[in-house]
Amino acid sequence: MISIPPPSQFHSPSPANSIPMTPKSPFITRVMTPLASPMKKAVTSMQGYLEFTKLNPQDEWLPITESRHGNAFYAAFHTLSSGIGVQALVLPLAFTALGWVWGIISLCVVFVWQMYTLWLLIQLHESPSGARYSRYLWLSMATFGEKLGKLMTLIPTIYLSSGTCITLIMIGGATMKLLFNTIVGNTWEDKNDTALTMIEWYIIFTCLAIVLSQLPNLNSIAGVSLVGAIASVSYCTIIWVVSVIEGRPTSATHEQPEKVSGISSVCDVLNALGIVAFAFRGHNLVLEIQGTMPSSLKKPSKVPMWKGVKYSYLIIAMCLFPLAIGGNWAYGNMMPTTGGMLTALYKYHGQSTSKAILELTSILVIINSLTSFQIYAMPVFDNLELRYVTKMNGPCPWWVRAGSRAFFGGLAFFVAVALPFLPSLAGLIGGIALPITLAYPCFMWVVMKKPDQYSKMWWLNWILGCLGMILSVLLVFGAIWTIVTRGIEVHFFKPE
Repeated sequence: MISIPPPSQFHSPSPANSIPMTPKSPFITRVMTPLASPMKKAVTSMQGYLEFTKLNPQDEWLPITESRHGNAFYAAFHTLSSGIGVQALVLPLAFTALGWVWGIISLCVVFVWQMYTLWLLIQLHESPSGARYSRYLWLSMATFGEKLGKLMTLIPTIYLSSGTCITLIMIGGATMKLLFNTIVGNTWEDKNDTALTMIEWYIIFTCLAIVLSQLPNLNSIAGVSLVGAIASVSYCTIIWVVSVIEGRPTSATHEQPEKVSGISSVCDVLNALGIVAFAFRGHNLVLEIQGTMPSSLKKPSKVPMWKGVKYSYLIIAMCLFPLAIGGNWAYGNMMPTTGGMLTALYKYHGQSTSKAILELTSILVIINSLTSFQIYAMPVFDNLELRYVTKMNGPCPWWVRAGSRAFFGGLAFFVAVALPFLPSLAGLIGGIALPITLAYPCFMWVVMKKPDQYSKMWWLNWILGCLGMILSVLLVFGAIWTIVTRGIEVHFFKPE
């Protein structure tokens, strides 16, 4: 179990002086007594102001909060890099089950909903007492209690961080192989015509990710996140624009699939909603990103953080909406279930599209996978170093930091090779992790901010929180039903 300091230790005010200072002169006593109360309040207020920006000693040694020099631009870079990913390339699959109208409505509703919960988390980052919750897990423990907070949050946040890194290794390695095939002139269907096996491509990607992960803290990878953000926006735009320009394959239709049993149809809709919800992941990183910013009572970190998030999600919307709508128009029910629009681009337009465009798209996907690996792995690095810092009461030496990050990279590579079917379980685990995005922030607001009972904010957060939990249960049920009835291809240590 990861060692986490209790929320009560995040911020500890300076102890009061136990020896009272008694004036020696009665005259001084009579003069100072009326001034004591306002002076004491002023000193206390100033002390609170200064302590608001003071770091917990352990925070100064951990990679997330080691540097507090972030700003709105850094926040936008990190949010873009983590907010747009290859999970967006399968968004058109949701439209196959939902149809045009309900697909667009679902996309809009989930986008607005997650923007609201993002705003809640940003406001909850700083408490009136001066504590800063720079990790999602710490805020959960402060809200729901240490044991319940860990139980509710630890597994979903670990999956969203480490599970995403594992998936990025699979995607990055497979795209490297695809790029090699494109360069040497093989078709996208050639699976064994490269000089290297898929495992070897995984090794190459993992080694590059480990080398890049040696940057010390979250602020230091701001430039990396900027490159990743540019890459993600670029390849999303290229893919949907080329798909629309090239036109639909002759056999592509937008007719609803043949009617199946009632429960199977419901499960298809639930899986589609899960795809839409999972496209807007990254809430488990927002508090960590905000934790890299300086903060004071006059200039709280929530102001630049919200500014950066607003602009970054405007760009995210400009990428995801055309990608989903354009992809569904271009491919309809012929959208591949694996790889989404990237696979469709190679499969249906690989011969007619410029080779340079295909190569550029693959390179951008690889770059974005490498950069996204860094930001999603940072909470894992933080937890690994926390155990050392707590035990040794000092910062990690460079060799411990480098070794722990190489260890995590190797472990993620092993899981990617051992469980290559893991992306097939994304719907199931995505349903488990859904409350992190849509439900928990609403309950946290009610507990931490204590809005007036039956007020608008009270009703809004209770309703959204409960709906998020119900949706999570339904998505898990739908994913399990689909796995049981249709099955998944399980093969160990045989990545393809």
